[in-house]
Amino acid sequence: MSRILAIDYGKKRVGIAVTDTQQIIANKLTTVPTYQIWDFLKEYFEKEDVEKVVIGYPRQLNNQPSESIRYINPFLRRFQKVYPQMHIEQIDERYTSKIAFQTMIDGGLKKKARQNKALVDAVSATIILQTYMDQEKFKK
Repeated sequence: MSRILAIDYGKKRVGIAVTDTQQIIANKLTTVPTYQIWDFLKEYFEKEDVEKVVIGYPRQLNNQPSESIRYINPFLRRFQKVYPQMHIEQIDERYTSKIAFQTMIDGGLKKKARQNKALVDAVSATIILQTYMDQEKFKK
């Protein structure tokens, strides 16, 4: 089997998470500066077999796209041009940063470690990926 990659795209950083090859477990992979995302994806896709990419798509409480969509939509359009064969899923990422932060607290991370925004972004990508995997299980 191949992996599923999740992206939590942000203005400054991009959190990345990935499944194992059996698509059972979602794991945080890394966080890269936004300007390096294309180099990272090219290198990763050359090394790993990725079946699908799940991208966090932020929405407001009224289910309308959030303001940060202006950064994500251009990324999505370019992604589809660069990787037209790659299947993309969009997942509502409301509250993932808050959930990630609470998960870090529950996991016993010290305050200093929780201030690492790159870690929060990677954990958020993992939550996005786990949410997608849970939804797919529910559909079956």
